[in-house]
Amino acid sequence: MGFSSTGNLRSPALDRKLRLGFVGGGRGGLVGTWHAAGARLSNHWDIVAGALSSDPDNARASARDWGIAPDRAYLSYAEMAEAEAAREDGIDAVVICTPNWTHHDIAETFLLAGMDVILDKPMVNTLEDARHLVEMQRETGLVLAMTYPYTYHAMVRQAKHMIKHGDIGTVRQVHVEYVQEWATGAADPNFKGAQWRADKAKVGRAAATGDIGTHAYHILKYVSGHDIAELRADFHVCGADKPLEDTVFVNLKMDNGAPGLLWVTQAAPGNFCGLRFRIYGDKGGIEWDQEFPEQLHYTPLDQPTQTLTRGAGAGMVAEAEVLSHMPRGHPEALTDAWSNLYAEIGLAVAHRREGTPLPEVPLELTGAEDGARGIAFIHACADSHEAGGVWTELRTPF
Repeated sequence: MGFSSTGNLRSPALDRKLRLGFVGGGRGGLVGTWHAAGARLSNHWDIVAGALSSDPDNARASARDWGIAPDRAYLSYAEMAEAEAAREDGIDAVVICTPNWTHHDIAETFLLAGMDVILDKPMVNTLEDARHLVEMQRETGLVLAMTYPYTYHAMVRQAKHMIKHGDIGTVRQVHVEYVQEWATGAADPNFKGAQWRADKAKVGRAAATGDIGTHAYHILKYVSGHDIAELRADFHVCGADKPLEDTVFVNLKMDNGAPGLLWVTQAAPGNFCGLRFRIYGDKGGIEWDQEFPEQLHYTPLDQPTQTLTRGAGAGMVAEAEVLSHMPRGHPEALTDAWSNLYAEIGLAVAHRREGTPLPEVPLELTGAEDGARGIAFIHACADSHEAGGVWTELRTPF
């Protein structure tokens, strides 16, 4: 399987489709359906096994929904890891899309069983667990991929490589926000996700900062090419009363000295999934809005603003073109970003397992170290807030 200038991350196909298992993601949840849709659309995976719910009836019903054979519909992840490791046609990789406090033990189990791991964010709850998974990935050589799908929009990758190529010059200031409304009112008692996200015993020191703040941090680092050196964070409850923050304001000092702002809230009525970045240099600026993912706004200094639209040619860099599948005017959206994520993970897993040649365009896989950096970001924000909003170093966690 090679890569040609007329191909993309989904095509040409692998020599065989990879076998994928799921832990979590059964009926009643959204996250699993996003993962499954992306895996299927990527053209590189067949979903063949799952421990889809801790509730036996839900697990069996979800397996039927997904077309998983009864003998590969498991009632626990431990049973699944043992059984699949013993099969000649066992899974090549497992997706873990359970709540984050369960991630470490599940990932450890499958890594020890010799299976590549695809892990939802945030990686884990504690820095100790994050470091342990990084060590395990390094020791085993297995793929441990994190699922930050927003960086798999073609125009996000376009922005990254325009900045890398110097189109806005030296980065002088950065702004990122992720704004939602769902936590403004009282929590819906039927929405389990709202319940555990507000439980300190389950999510640890932060709620919104971990849930969507890690997305904001990751996309800012990915696109700008700079990490945060120091930050100053203030946590707030701006919606209904709850034990953990639904809003965080963070002042940033980037590793090149540039200042920045990061704002995350789940209590801003009228906002739905407002992940946006604005990055400005001494030669221009770039802006992107997740709710309008097909367009990237680029303004060279002292020139009119250009609106770049996803597609092939017309200013698109090669690294972004491989994430684009439809002509302009035929919209692509979040499902396509998920498919790009799973296509890239599929190429990495196939290469590791079969020695399959990688595409000519380098993969930009988000791995274990990126997941651990997200946990370090959460804890640095919590440290800063708990100390009264003081400047706090964001240290590499490994």
